[in-house]
Amino acid sequence: MNKVLPLTHNNMGTKWIFRKSKKGDTLNRHPLWTMIQKEMSDQIRSWRFIILIGIIALTCMGSMYAALTQIGKVPAKELANGAFFFLKLFTLSDGTLPSFTVFIGFLGPLLGIGLGFDAINSEYNRGTLSRILSQPIYRDYVINSKFMASLAIVSALLTALVLLVVGWGLIAIGIPPTPDEILRIISFLIISICFVALWLNLSLFFSIKFRQASTSALAGLSIWLFFSIFYNMIVNLLAKGLAPKRLFSEAQAVAFKNFILNLMRINPIYLFNEATDILLIPTVRSTGALTMEQVQGTLPTPLPIGQSLLMVWPQVTGLIAGSIVLFALGYYTFMRREVRSR
Repeated sequence: MNKVLPLTHNNMGTKWIFRKSKKGDTLNRHPLWTMIQKEMSDQIRSWRFIILIGIIALTCMGSMYAALTQIGKVPAKELANGAFFFLKLFTLSDGTLPSFTVFIGFLGPLLGIGLGFDAINSEYNRGTLSRILSQPIYRDYVINSKFMASLAIVSALLTALVLLVVGWGLIAIGIPPTPDEILRIISFLIISICFVALWLNLSLFFSIKFRQASTSALAGLSIWLFFSIFYNMIVNLLAKGLAPKRLFSEAQAVAFKNFILNLMRINPIYLFNEATDILLIPTVRSTGALTMEQVQGTLPTPLPIGQSLLMVWPQVTGLIAGSIVLFALGYYTFMRREVRSR
């Protein structure tokens, strides 16, 4: 059956060349897939992406080198007991540089914001958005292609970094990872992608809400700095102000500590750090404060991967829920916005 299909487009706007489909055409000629390919090409070729990937790659390689040097200082008794070598590559630090997970938690939001802060408003300011929407495509293809292309780039970049750490560690240590370690590393990778996707959706929402790219970038960076630095300070001040002035029972102390932890869990960066600590440090057996009765009788043995995944499921659910809410806000705002040709 003959039909018209979009073929290609350029940086000055969408250039749609229609032709009759031939027998054997597949999904790669679908309009949404064509738009995703174009967005990925534009992102990868931009200087912004090159700078971001350079910063993240260099910092992660530095943290990996620090972890490898620190593994040599691990006591021989711990090594003989079968320590999690490959997990230590992601969590160890020599004190000069943070660990790999800390760098991902700090720079991951910057990657998401950098890929999405001008996704929509740049098209509007150049006058290409109205040209795109004048073509025989659905309106939601625009925002869907922006998100899916950026998410694919983020997934590929984080996967490459994790494989680089595993490969370098395999060469340096000479011991292959266990199946438990492989599952934990894959779970860490999935959580990292969900974490960066949340900030990507936040930047996409700001790119729709604000017409100027500088304003949307500043808004995204402000929220990133707030949750990275100032939110913990505010919670600590609240904890000091709300703490009772006299001694209280152990149960009250545990309840107050859990209340402060719940306030900290509003911060997506804290949720990510908590989830990665549970996954990559198998000896972590609880995410909250415990009484002596609860601790009594427990064995200091690593948790199996299934139990660790059950522990991090609330944190992962919070990250995914926040990402869905932000994408829904951006989708609703974009679909209701009037777009006129300039």
